[in-house]
Formats: sequence, C-alpha cells, structure tokens
Amino acid sequence: MPSAGKSNESYNNAMLIAAGLLTLLLWGYLLLARGQFWRIRPIRPGEYSEADSSPARVVVIIPARNEADVIGRAVTSLLQQTGANTLDVFLVDDGSTDGTAQAARIGATTSGRPEMLTVIEGQALPPGWSGKLWALQQGVDQGRAAAPDFFLFTDADIVHAPDNLATLVAIAEKGHYDLTSFMVKLHCESPAEKSLIPAFVFFFFKLYPPNWVADPRSVTAGAAGGCILIRPEALQKAGGIAAIRSEVIDDCALAARVKATGGKLWLGASDSTRSIRPYQGFADIGNMISRTAFNQLQHSVWLLLLALVGMAIIYLLPPALVLFGHSKVPALLGALSWLMMAISFLPILRIYRLSPLWGLALPLIATFYLGATVHSAGQYWAGRGGKWKGRVQDPVRERPRTS
Repeated sequence: MPSAGKSNESYNNAMLIAAGLLTLLLWGYLLLARGQFWRIRPIRPGEYSEADSSPARVVVIIPARNEADVIGRAVTSLLQQTGANTLDVFLVDDGSTDGTAQAARIGATTSGRPEMLTVIEGQALPPGWSGKLWALQQGVDQGRAAAPDFFLFTDADIVHAPDNLATLVAIAEKGHYDLTSFMVKLHCESPAEKSLIPAFVFFFFKLYPPNWVADPRSVTAGAAGGCILIRPEALQKAGGIAAIRSEVIDDCALAARVKATGGKLWLGASDSTRSIRPYQGFADIGNMISRTAFNQLQHSVWLLLLALVGMAIIYLLPPALVLFGHSKVPALLGALSWLMMAISFLPILRIYRLSPLWGLALPLIATFYLGATVHSAGQYWAGRGGKWKGRVQDPVRERPRTS
C-alpha cells in the first residue's frame, strides 16, 4: 500500500509538471510567435507627418443613435483637425429621440465651422441590416458625391486628437494602405474600467496581431470600428457596406473583405484619440463583451467549449499550479508562466497608465471574460444576441450548431 501511494503521488506530480510545461510552451508561443501582439505601442508624436502625404479630401461618416451626451465633443474634435486635408462631416441620425442632431450642430457651431457638418435623417431600417451599417451606407451614399480620397468611419463617442486625421492619412499614403485603423484609448477611470478595459484591448490585439494584419501573406484581418480610414475604391472592391450589412463584428468583417480582395491593412493604437463613453460598472462592461463574444465563435458550441478550455489552461492553470502544485517544479513552472503573462500585459497597462501589478490580476480578469463569453451564448440562444441601442443585431437564424 505505501508503494502504491508513492506511485500515485509520483504520477500526480508528473501530470502537474506536464501541465506546467504546457502552460510554459503556450506562453512562449504567445510572447515569441504570435506576431508580437503584446508589444503594442501608440504612434509617437511626429512619427508621421504631412510630409509623408499630399493633402487629401476626407469624408467623415458618424452613425449616431441617441448620442446627445457625447456627439457634440466628437464633432468639435473633428472640425478642429490640423493639417491641410479637406474635411466634410456627415452625421447620420439613426432615429434618435434625445436631440442628437441638435447636439451635433451645437458642437459644429462651437468649432466655428458649422458649414462643414451635414446631418442626415436616417431612413427606416431595412430587413437584414444592422442599424450602424445602414447608417454608414446612407452616409457613404451622400458622401460619395464629394469625390473623397478617403472615408473616415468613426463612432459618436470618439474625441479625435487634433492631428489624428493627418496621422491616419500619412500612414495610409506612406504605406500605400487601403484601410488604416486605430484602436482608440477607451474610457478607463472607474474601478470596473481599470479592472477590465485594458484587458479588452489586450485580448483584441491577441486575436488580431497588427503585424499579421499588415502582412499580405497572413489571412488575419482586423480593424477597430471607432476609427477606420478607408479608400473609396477599396470599399467598392470589397463589395461596399452592403457586403457586411448584417455583421455584428462589422469592423473586422470589413477588414477581412478588403484584405480578401487584395487590399493592404494597417492596425495600430492611439493614446491621444479616445472614447469618452463611460462604462457604469462591471455589468455594463460584461454586456459590452457579451454582445459579440459568441458571434466571434461563429455560434458554435464546440468552439465555445474549446475557447473556455483554452482560456482556462492559458490564464487559470498557472496560478493554480503556484497555489496547489504540491511540489517545487510544478509551482515554479506555473510561476514562470504567470510572470510571462504579467510581462505581456505591461505595454497595454503603460498606455492606460496603470500599475504593473495589474498584470498579476490577469487570471482573475480572464475569469470574468470567460463568464461573459458563456453569457453571450446564453443571450444568443435566448434571442437577445448582439443587443445594442434596443435592437437585437445577432438573431438566431437556425438551431445552435454543434460544429
């Protein structure tokens, strides 16, 4: 009996060591072989200048539904852009009931350039379209008459740095990119936001490593919908907004269409152009994650299970080995993986000016995201998938797939 007990103990220890080696290999892959996604840094002031491009005509399209609290500041920031680019702003008011259009006009007047803002009263939503994409389509239809060199698709809560447009145009022109996009700095002031928002950006770039997005040999394509600069001819070649009219993750769907039709993409981060939309608490952020998570998994039960198991191994197993490894080797392997995890989070924490110690909390943060992903599946099966601004954008079109 003692020998049997010792044999079981040795077996258990071997299994724990194997688990530790697995987590170490996975974090080695993430740090070294996944496009160095974690080494994200914002564009430095002066890194791109107007010398890199010729003056361009840009048509800005803002889809807005009940955004009176934020739209004025967004419009003002756009109409105060520096540089020699020519700018026209089209706000598509998607059935707002809170005075969004009036708030936008006040913002334009405050900027001293009210003539540069055109407010479009949105038409009724046709079947098969999401509200945001139908609004963008109406803006594109009217903005095309200005013969722009670029469209800028931006959200109603984005306050643009004075040089944001000039920087985007310079990046696009210097690199001959067809679609250029910034992940803007998200609102991050409350305890809930500090706990969860930087991780949202971290996970986004892990899914869409900018180096892979820009690589024409890679199938990875991504964009951040709050700030997308796109050439009209690339948009047309990709099938226009109509080609993605029902997509929930519309920004990445657009990037995928552009790349699939031979377009060049660039994705980066900005710490000076920012979202001013606050999140009211953990539930609010959870709903934001839940809105798209199951759609990202193609509504597949198997992909959901795979994602849950993968996240548990990558983020939860290392601290579990440290706390419950029962011997030095598994605990050491878990500690090394946990340290690599924390190190990978540092560049994002630096953007948000948060303590490096938040990196050690990534397992707890990942647990929240796991819960939000399960909630997303439940919302989809309950007929509330992708709910935003009172509209269900990800309806159940068939029975939940198991593969």
